[in-house]
Amino acid sequence: MLVIFAASVLLGVTGATYQYLATAKDRRAFSMPGQLVDVGGYEMHIDCAGQKSPTVVFDSGLGDSYVSWRKVQPQIAQFTRVCSYDRAGIGYSDSSPHHRSSKDIAEELHRLLQQAAVVPSYILVGHSMGGYDVRVFTSLYPSEVAGVVLVDASHPEQESRFPPAINDLKASDLRQEEFLAAIMPFGVPRILGFCGKDIEIRAAECNFHSALESVEELKAFSKSAMQTEATGSLGNLPLAVLSSDPSMPRPEIPEDLVKPTVDAWQQMQEELAHLSTRSVRVVAKNSGHYIQIDRPDVVIEAVHNMVEEIRAAR
Repeated sequence: MLVIFAASVLLGVTGATYQYLATAKDRRAFSMPGQLVDVGGYEMHIDCAGQKSPTVVFDSGLGDSYVSWRKVQPQIAQFTRVCSYDRAGIGYSDSSPHHRSSKDIAEELHRLLQQAAVVPSYILVGHSMGGYDVRVFTSLYPSEVAGVVLVDASHPEQESRFPPAINDLKASDLRQEEFLAAIMPFGVPRILGFCGKDIEIRAAECNFHSALESVEELKAFSKSAMQTEATGSLGNLPLAVLSSDPSMPRPEIPEDLVKPTVDAWQQMQEELAHLSTRSVRVVAKNSGHYIQIDRPDVVIEAVHNMVEEIRAAR
C-alpha cells in the first residue's frame, strides 16, 4: 500500500509539473493579446482594437475564451472599435469570488469595461450562452447599449422545450466537465490530446480554472435563463439574430432527436428576433453552432450593418 501510495503521489506530481511546464511553453509561444485589468481584487483579460464608435463587445459561449472571435475581430476593427474578453475564470482571466450567473457575469463585464476605459455606446455580440449575458447587461445598463447581435444564442425556455432526453445529455455534459476539471491539474487532457494542436487555444483554455469555470457556468445555466427571461423586450433597440443552418445540427445530438431539437431551436431563434421592433434574422447557411468560426462573414456583415445604422441615426 505504501508503494502504491508513493507511486500515486509521484504520478500526480509528475503530471502537475508537466501541466505547468506545458502551459508555460504554450504561453511563451503565443503571448496574451490585450491586457489584464483589475476589477476589484482580481484581474480580467480584455483585448481591444480599432477606432471610432460604437464599440463592439463580444461575449463568448459557455466555457469559451476570447479565441472564439479571432476570425471576426480583426475585420471588424477595420471599421470600428472592437473588444473581446475572457469571463472571470476563463482563459487569461482570474477566477471570480462571485457567483457565475449571467447577472454576475454582466456586472463583471461592466466593471471591466469601466476600468479598461472602454466608453459606451456598445454593440453587444453574444454567442450561445453569451446571449444570456448580453441581454442581462442590456437590461442593467440600457443607456450604454446601442445594439445587440445574438449569434445562435440560447433561449431562456430551451430546457423545457427541447425533447426531455436532451436534458439527460446536459447532465452528462456536466459530469464530463467535472471529470475534465478533476484531471486537468495533472496534465491528463494534454497527454490524451483533448487540448488539440492549436497553440492559441491551448494557451488560453487548457488549464484548471477554465475547466472549473465551465462547470460553474453549466451549474448556473438554469438560473441565468430565468434572469434572462425576466429582462423582457428590447423595445426598438437594433437587434440582429444570427442562426445556425438547420441542416447542420450539433453532432452530439442522437439521430432520433435531431428533428424535434432543430425544429424547436429554429422556432426559438425566430422568437428571439421578435424581442425588438427593429430586428433582422439571418440563417447562416453551411454553418453549425459556431457561426463566427464557420461563417465569419455573416457575423462581420451583421455587425457592419448595425454600426452603419447606428451612425446614420446620430
